[in-house]
Amino acid sequence: MAHPLRLKVLCILGSDELSVQDIVAAVGTTQSNISQHLAILREKDILKARKDANKVYYRVGDPRTLRLISMMSEVFCSIH
Repeated sequence: MAHPLRLKVLCILGSDELSVQDIVAAVGTTQSNISQHLAILREKDILKARKDANKVYYRVGDPRTLRLISMMSEVFCSIH
């Protein structure tokens, strides 16, 4: 979670479930870059993935992680 891009992904996801394409659009980097970071977060059991047809959706898998994100949001997440 320490990488700034991974923190941004977690902030964007929050308690939502988003497709890879939605995450790419929100973060503003390449799909291959996002996919690498999503794979790391999934490997560490931070994110859960669900495939629906040709789209993969991600969500935060552990409510404790959601609480942590909430506590860190004022420092790390841009709120507009």
